[in-house]
Amino acid sequence: MSDNSPFQIAVLISGGGTTFKNLVDREAEGTLHAEIRLVISSNPEAGGLQYAATAGIESVVFDHRVFSNAQTISDEIFKACRNAKIDLVVMGGFLRKVAIPDDFINRVVNIHPSLIPAYCGKGMYGMKVHTAVVDAGAPLTGCTVHFVDNQYDHGPIIAQASVKVGDATPQSLQRMVFEKECEIYPAVVNAIAKGQVSVVGDEVVVQGSFG
Repeated sequence: MSDNSPFQIAVLISGGGTTFKNLVDREAEGTLHAEIRLVISSNPEAGGLQYAATAGIESVVFDHRVFSNAQTISDEIFKACRNAKIDLVVMGGFLRKVAIPDDFINRVVNIHPSLIPAYCGKGMYGMKVHTAVVDAGAPLTGCTVHFVDNQYDHGPIIAQASVKVGDATPQSLQRMVFEKECEIYPAVVNAIAKGQVSVVGDEVVVQGSFG
């Protein structure tokens, strides 16, 4: 990326695209310091593709049913990202495992609706997470933004935001956590775009504060 070029991101989706829509809205209002250059979906019927069309953002679909394993779909995803000169890949409810190539290590981020390492791993996503939190009687939950590696919900943690569970239902808890996600995810993208986030060993170092 040159000094005069906008920081380019690709967003990976599989469903309704609410996380993606939040980023689109932030870009439109000028509070996302990055350009959403590309949307990649693993599902040709993902509702988020309509948000991309409305916003005039290029989209591509790699139907997960066509690919035999994580490596083959990942090869296509990152080939598209290279062609689009993407600086950062942002996972927004992408429900397929990806294999991170060497040139995208610490250039792929994900947000998970719990305080990792709690309530995460294969099969733990969306309402399943919030139901598990409520069923366990946990007093606290939240969301976690992390760099993606080749394990589910793993990789260096960049930021977390907490939510008190109280007498929440899974549905109301989902809404509360998503409110936090809508703030913390764009803030992390902005910090990365500004060069404020680095990885030393297995730890994330952030210069300044998110915002």
